Amino acid sequence: MAKKKDKIRREKKNNFELGMDIIRSGGIFGPLLEYADIVYRGAESGMEYAVVSNRGSIYVNHKLKAAPREWAYIIAHCLLHLGLGHFDRVLAAGAEQRLWNYACDAAIRQLLRDMKIGTPPAYMPVLPDNLQDEEGLFSRFQDTGVTDAYRNFGTAGLGPDMIFDEPPDKWDKTGRTEWTRLFAQGLAQGVRDAVNAASGKTLPDGGGASKLSPGVLQARDWFISQYPLLGAIAASFTIIEDHEICRRMDIRVAAVSPALRELYINPFAGLGGQELRFVMAHEFLHAALRHDARHEWRDRYLWNVACDYVINQWLVEMGVGEMPAGCLLEPQFKGLSAEAVYERIVTDMRLFRKLATLRGVGVGDILGGESEWWKRGDGVNLDEFYRRALGQGLSYHEEQARGYLPAGLIEEIRALTQPPIPWDVELARWFDEHFTPLEKRRSFARPSRRQSSTPDIPRPNWIIRQESLDRRTFGVVLDTSGSMDRALLAAALGSIASYSAARDVPAARVVFCDAAVYDQGYMKTGDIAGAVQVKGRGGTVLQPGIRLLLEAEDFPKTAPILIITDGCCDVLALSGREHAYLMPAGARLPFVPKGKVFRLR
Repeated sequence: MAKKKDKIRREKKNNFELGMDIIRSGGIFGPLLEYADIVYRGAESGMEYAVVSNRGSIYVNHKLKAAPREWAYIIAHCLLHLGLGHFDRVLAAGAEQRLWNYACDAAIRQLLRDMKIGTPPAYMPVLPDNLQDEEGLFSRFQDTGVTDAYRNFGTAGLGPDMIFDEPPDKWDKTGRTEWTRLFAQGLAQGVRDAVNAASGKTLPDGGGASKLSPGVLQARDWFISQYPLLGAIAASFTIIEDHEICRRMDIRVAAVSPALRELYINPFAGLGGQELRFVMAHEFLHAALRHDARHEWRDRYLWNVACDYVINQWLVEMGVGEMPAGCLLEPQFKGLSAEAVYERIVTDMRLFRKLATLRGVGVGDILGGESEWWKRGDGVNLDEFYRRALGQGLSYHEEQARGYLPAGLIEEIRALTQPPIPWDVELARWFDEHFTPLEKRRSFARPSRRQSSTPDIPRPNWIIRQESLDRRTFGVVLDTSGSMDRALLAAALGSIASYSAARDVPAARVVFCDAAVYDQGYMKTGDIAGAVQVKGRGGTVLQPGIRLLLEAEDFPKTAPILIITDGCCDVLALSGREHAYLMPAGARLPFVPKGKVFRLR
């Protein structure tokens, strides 16, 4: 009995998927499907097969038994409510709204019959003769009422199949999906497919990606001829504009593979010419700025979101095309780097994981992939290619005065042409900022060695005032829990000792922390490494160690604090004290750091 129920359940699910495949293969509903949200529901009160909401959600009772062509009809019916703009005429709830729903259902029933799409469910009656459009039927229903012949053309049975996720009088239409434009896009694509089929045209080599549409060709040519910053990048990329490929790869609008030099554009996304420029520039910048390689230890999707915020802000400032609706843009992130934006959004991962990139919700538009295309004789590797193309593009753009470029973008492009700064060099610069060279003077109080040629003449030696050395110190809060990597810890402490000695820092105030606080007092910087013991006593609580330094009477109020941790710690408050973090490359703090972060590699 259980096997029979499982077989019936699988058959119902397969029928629904087969029905969806019929809709996808038709072409005209492709753009609508890209933006509609299919939500699976069980049997609900008054719901036969499906209902559609003003927000584009189609709630499907997929557990009902129906043939594939019936499911194709049901989904097409719901999509046409959106594509024909039936929700644009927002009526007050009640009888008037129900009459409008009846009129729209009858008009869609006639349209699907003429288009020969799917098979209506058995409960739907035969269409009466001399049907009118929605407006005509609605006027008739207002005058004479609705007869039984017009009541069961909806997909929800006796109930309305048009519902509002928000009340009609409170429905904010600003920023909503332009369903009618998407349907027009699908109709145009359907006409092109029909003409190509009638004329015997086929895809090149019997398959593969279709030829590019005029809009995509114009956008690509514009970059090559009119926008030198990204012209070389655009010329080197293969653009793939194929709905089936995008559907298999879950690409809603666009995505890019920097390693393969491929840009994917969904033809059913309904992008205009200016929107195509924006989207293509967005993806080109992802590749050229090496966002695929720069994510390093970070969460790949959240890093993608952070890069989207930065790129979109730049493109809006530069006036490159027109940003499509739904793209990520936040004024509070203006002027920040992708790394800085990531540090902010990572504190609320639950919220930012729900956002959508150009590829879709929860998936990044920066695609991975390995390629050895540079070994075919191009003479440069992938990094060198992007650096050279973007660097030359910047030079041409500035020489030809082709428009405004944000300072952050210019800084990133120029930074790509330079090798990365090692962490120990960055740490040395931090020491230089806080410990300027001391002024030395000669004194006979400690004479130097006498020269052999004039042994009777004493000479002064270089000395440093002790009072200058007394205030020359810094604090070290050291995580000694078992999760700390011993090799990295040794490298960090060795660097601290050498930098301190080179800058005349005699001692540092040291605090060890794991599950408890161990105050080591002032230690010679060269002795810190030998005194550290990784205790491995569980979680790390660093705030008591920070508080100890902040409140210590013998610790200068202006002395900086260096915190060495793997990130598995509590949230820290340093009351405005100058500080920095020294962490392993794959570590992440559970809060947004205000001090500099040096990552050991």
